[in-house]
Amino acid sequence: MKARFALLGAVVLVGLLSFAGLAETYMVASDTTWPPFEWADAAGNLYGFDLDAMRCIAIVEGFDIEIMSYDWDIIFDDVGIGRADIGASGATITAERELKVDFSDPYWTSDQAIMVHVDSGLNVVTALSGGSTVGAQIETTGAGWIQDLIDSGIDVELSEYPLYPLAVLDLINGNIDAVIQDEPAARASALVEEDVIIVGIVVTGEEFGFFVAEGDPNGLLPRINSGIRTLQASGAWDNLIKAYMGTDQADVEAAWKASANLLEAGDVDGFAQSLADLANP
Repeated sequence: MKARFALLGAVVLVGLLSFAGLAETYMVASDTTWPPFEWADAAGNLYGFDLDAMRCIAIVEGFDIEIMSYDWDIIFDDVGIGRADIGASGATITAERELKVDFSDPYWTSDQAIMVHVDSGLNVVTALSGGSTVGAQIETTGAGWIQDLIDSGIDVELSEYPLYPLAVLDLINGNIDAVIQDEPAARASALVEEDVIIVGIVVTGEEFGFFVAEGDPNGLLPRINSGIRTLQASGAWDNLIKAYMGTDQADVEAAWKASANLLEAGDVDGFAQSLADLANP
């Protein structure tokens, strides 16, 4: 099985892997600012659990993908109208989003984490009350959860950002009191930012799914779901989890570059095993 990947038409190590012989190519849209699920390095190379899962699914299911960086606030609209074919962006399955897109089977369960500055003295209760300002990316379930608190009469303010890294930067600089973010991404932030700590988890039990236009016009959902099951059965899925969750981004990037030849050869299991081993030195 072969697959072809591209980033904005540019030939880069991680964004584009070319293989010959397959005609079906689908565009994957992703907000590539959200490790460990998706991110770009300074050269524009793309990494992340979601992106490698989709790369591997494409290989085992026999189609090609092109990955494009997308703004989060338009990703559901553009997939919904067919400007992109697949969304892979750590997206919680919600009834509101299902008005525009159809989701795959759930592939990840997440709660919300509350992050504060390490010197703030805040805990999970005081960070979410007493007039505290909490940052979140616009149109996320974290932002919606804070808005629900406000609507219920809790004395807390919501500050929305186009990107989560901007919210974390404002937290570090003391411009807001806390950030609410999905737990894996919050742990990734805390791993690289020594000024940020997690003080509590809000149990929301959210489920992530890949998504396509409503009605699945390209018939991709059965193939995506089948690919997920294949990766889970082979152990490749668990190795992708091991590679990306709780590991240093620099280690993952180095491991990816060292393992890319296996992915290029279509060896999904070997790639995932190598990535997991090298990302956890």
